[in-house]
Amino acid sequence: MEQQLHFISGLPRSGSTLLSGILRQNSQFYAAMSSPVASLMNGCLEQIGAGGEYFTFFDDEKRKNICHALFNAYYDDKKEYQTIFDTNRVWTARLHQLTELFDDFKVICCVRNPAWIMDSFERIYRKNPFDYSRMFSPQTRQTVYSRCESMMSAGGVTGGAWTALKEAYYGEQSDRLLLVDYDLLTQHPERTLQLLYQFIGAPYYQHDFDNVDYQENAFDQKLGVKGLHTVKSKVEFKSRNSILPPDLFAKYSEMAFWEDSVGTSASIIAPKSDN
Repeated sequence: MEQQLHFISGLPRSGSTLLSGILRQNSQFYAAMSSPVASLMNGCLEQIGAGGEYFTFFDDEKRKNICHALFNAYYDDKKEYQTIFDTNRVWTARLHQLTELFDDFKVICCVRNPAWIMDSFERIYRKNPFDYSRMFSPQTRQTVYSRCESMMSAGGVTGGAWTALKEAYYGEQSDRLLLVDYDLLTQHPERTLQLLYQFIGAPYYQHDFDNVDYQENAFDQKLGVKGLHTVKSKVEFKSRNSILPPDLFAKYSEMAFWEDSVGTSASIIAPKSDN
C-alpha cells in the first residue's frame, strides 16, 4: 500500500505535541513535533526562484519534483509506517503548494482560545525566571504586554500561525482542514480521535489516553524554553484562572475566528459559540 501523508498545523500551545504523542501510539502512524521539511522546501525555492543565481536552470516541473523529493528523502527511514503526519505551523499558508505535490491529504489544525495561548506562554516564561530564551529580544522581554505583543505580531510565534490559519480557513482548500480545539481534545480525547480518524478515512485505533509518552527536551533546551514540548502522560483537562491582566485576556479572546463557521468549508471539533 502506498504511504499516506497528512499534516498537523494550527496554533502553538494548542495540543499539536499532545496529538502527535497520541497518534504515535498507533504502530501504523508516524507523528512528531515540528519537522524541518517546510523550511527546507521554502529555502530551496528561494534558491531556485527568480532571485536565485540559477533560476534559468529550473522550470515549474523541476521545482515541483525537487520539493517532492525533499519529502521522500526526509522520510526515507520511515517506510515502515503506513501514514506520516508532518507537523509545521506554516503548512496552512502553503496549501497551494501541497495541493500541487499531493493528490489526497488532510491538515489537522490544533486551535485554542488565543488568550489561553498567551497565558500558557506567560506561565512557561515565569517558570524559568533566569532563562532568557530566544523567543524574545531584550526589548520585547520587558513586560507581559510587550511579550504578548511580540508573540502576536505578524511575524511572531503566535501571530504568524494565526494569520496562516485564517488564510487557510477562508481559502479555496478549506475542506482539507480539520480544526481540533485543545479543550475538547483534553476533555473528550476518545471522541475527538474517533472524529479525526473518520476525517482522514483511517480505521480507528484504541489509544491509551492515560499513558501518552512523548517529549522533546533537547529541542526545548536549545531554544532556552524548558517544558515547551513536554506532554503529561494522562490526557486530562485542568481548569485554572488566567495570569494575564484582564484587558489582555479579553483582547485576545476575541481572536478565535473559527467560532464563526460562515464562509469556510473546514470541519471543526470545537465548542459551540454562545453568540
